[in-house]
Amino acid sequence: QVQLVESGGGLVQAGGSLRLSCAASGRTFSNYAMNWFRQAPGKEREFVARIWWAGGSTYYADSVKGRFTISRDAAKNTVYLQMNSLKPEDTAVYYCNIAGYWGQGTQVTVSS
Repeated sequence: QVQLVESGGGLVQAGGSLRLSCAASGRTFSNYAMNWFRQAPGKEREFVARIWWAGGSTYYADSVKGRFTISRDAAKNTVYLQMNSLKPEDTAVYYCNIAGYWGQGTQVTVSS
């Protein structure tokens, strides 16, 4: 059974930092990319960042480029999203996604 478990969300002031984690279990994902998405209240879910398990290539949405960094620890089957210089508009529930599977989400709230 595949499970994606996010953690690391919370409340932070604008300009602060958070690191999200997504621990994957239940199968190997060597030919896939792990994605982070987010959904703010009243808005559609949007893509944030991606990392390929094999090779570690990354890709970011323009809105987070230069502020967020996605990385992986293959030994722990875990992907991280380091979020710096956070803005109130980054407030959302953040989800990890791979191969059609989704985590339960973790809330990030950035106060102004």
